[in-house]
Amino acid sequence: MIIKKAISYQLSAISLVLLCATFCFAQASSSTELINHAKDYDGKTVVYSGEVIGEVMARGEFAWVNVNDGNNAIGIWLKKDLTKDIFYAGSYQTQGDGVEIVGIFHRACQEHGGDLDIHAQSLKKIHSGSKTLERLSAGKKNLILVLPGLLFIVWIFIQLKPRSIRK
Repeated sequence: MIIKKAISYQLSAISLVLLCATFCFAQASSSTELINHAKDYDGKTVVYSGEVIGEVMARGEFAWVNVNDGNNAIGIWLKKDLTKDIFYAGSYQTQGDGVEIVGIFHRACQEHGGDLDIHAQSLKKIHSGSKTLERLSAGKKNLILVLPGLLFIVWIFIQLKPRSIRK
């Protein structure tokens, strides 16, 4: 009876450990780490996350997406159907969607002319992007009001300045 309970507890503990292991996620690599240690990561599966910038560039059944983690941008090569959830790409007027990429890192991809890239196996949208509103600062508003007045005063002085007459 005691042996059965001990075995039962051990099996429960092992099951709990295995269950917890399935919920563990890999830590994302930064672009700086990938670039500085490219030889170490070459050909390995990496997790990379950041903001989609530029445009999604479709190439047949595949697409290029540039993802910026705040320091650098890395080109991501992926199947076009993985881009279906990307609605916003970062630009002057928009904050791009946040994504997490799992894929194979290539420091000099032979398929793409020797460029550093990641061939994505999966793309997960972390957060949605949005349009950004650019507000004119108070200093710029004041400058817009003051400059025409100053230019008008300068114009008046130029008009009132006596002109020399040439003979």
